[in-house]
Amino acid sequence: MFQAGASLAALDPIARDTPAWSGVFRQRLALQAAATSLRLIGRREDLGQLRDAQLLRRPGDDPGPAGRVLLAWRQLAGRSPDWSEAAIARAASGFGLALSATELKALADLASEAAGSARAAIVAVAELSERVVKVRPDAEILALWLADAVLAQKFKWVLPVPLLATAMLEPGIRIGAAGRRPRPGGEGWQPALALAYARAAAGAIDLAGELARRSDSLQAAAPKLRAKGAGAVIAAFLNDDALAGSAKIGGISDRGLRRLFDRLVSLGALRELSGRPSFRIYGL
Repeated sequence: MFQAGASLAALDPIARDTPAWSGVFRQRLALQAAATSLRLIGRREDLGQLRDAQLLRRPGDDPGPAGRVLLAWRQLAGRSPDWSEAAIARAASGFGLALSATELKALADLASEAAGSARAAIVAVAELSERVVKVRPDAEILALWLADAVLAQKFKWVLPVPLLATAMLEPGIRIGAAGRRPRPGGEGWQPALALAYARAAAGAIDLAGELARRSDSLQAAAPKLRAKGAGAVIAAFLNDDALAGSAKIGGISDRGLRRLFDRLVSLGALRELSGRPSFRIYGL
């Protein structure tokens, strides 16, 4: 428990602050949480496929099962901590769960109780996740989602930081000689959750350092850009994980936007993330 507390305390000032890159920080962690969540339920979509599901679909199109999982984590990262019945229903739907009204109320009550508990944050969310799967044994991913929401409230973060799911498959948190994956309510869950939060917080701190440097490079490139609307483009990259080459920003034409993206790549301020010659995706 001490290691988790120390790592989360180190992350706390980053999570409380609102640097220019705080949006991309949380949304990139949401992407990682979604990718791990999919592996936990036996799917294999990687980060690139998740970005495609989010960014290359037309408005109104169904993003598919993987895209819905990503959306649930993106919503966690983009809104103040919320475990209302409506918020839980949205997240559950993203994770492929249909909850009854009784189950929704039970889960919302459990989360509220954990958030108001005087117990240490790690203990409170460990117990919460165990109780969630007692209500719905197939709600493991939702239990991780709720743990992050309540943890944010316990630390008084304005916005949650997706953490727990990002570390759930790390070899170092496996249990016993057989190397079993820890599960909410299973043997050794509470110490495994604490270790997962310690690893996740350390990874988030490393990511924050990387994104701070990349953000500085992007903002330093701004004076070299002549395109109208370049400021809106820079703000968009600082606020989200990635943008498609076909994005609509600041009234810039498709051709103008592609030229601006390529210019930023040539300046070392941006990366092309897909590795494709077409349907490109860009980000810090």
